[in-house]
Amino acid sequence: MALNRYYYPTKYESRSKVLSLGIKCVFISHQQKDKNAAKKIADYLIEAGIDVYFDAYDEDLRIHHQSSDAKAVTDSIRKGINNSSHMLVLVSPNTLYSTWVPFEIGYGYDKTDLFVLCLKGIPKGRLPEYVRSATIIRDIWDINEFISNTLDREIEPLFESKKLFSHSNDSNPLSTVMDSLITESY
Repeated sequence: MALNRYYYPTKYESRSKVLSLGIKCVFISHQQKDKNAAKKIADYLIEAGIDVYFDAYDEDLRIHHQSSDAKAVTDSIRKGINNSSHMLVLVSPNTLYSTWVPFEIGYGYDKTDLFVLCLKGIPKGRLPEYVRSATIIRDIWDINEFISNTLDREIEPLFESKKLFSHSNDSNPLSTVMDSLITESY
């Protein structure tokens, strides 16, 4: 089972060290109003075997936010991104009002493989311009493909071992936060 990298005892200050070790970790970027959806996605990735950096588990970051220490908040976010190979930006109508998501994208743009995940109900053409150049994960089908590609494993064994759930499975834990399958082009 994977973990939230915040709990991993080794934090790398050097981005090149993370890359040289082949570490696979997904930084979850989201607006605070989408925290519950972000947690479901983080947990789904962890269950599938992918490490994540999810801010809700970063105790240092929580303390820095409470004390309004913007520099320390920024440093915590930078460390999370520096220790990640991928960035998954969750997009909802709330994202348009985020002050931190654009910062995270800007900082991580050339450091991580950038993906944008559309939460349920994002209509065609409503993505903010600053995320349109990234690979778009529109539905559960796409996130399963993302996981399979990130793990470099075939998708069927992941379904069989219950690491992933089909987009058509009613018990898929993401069915309340993501569309199951969108067939029209974006």
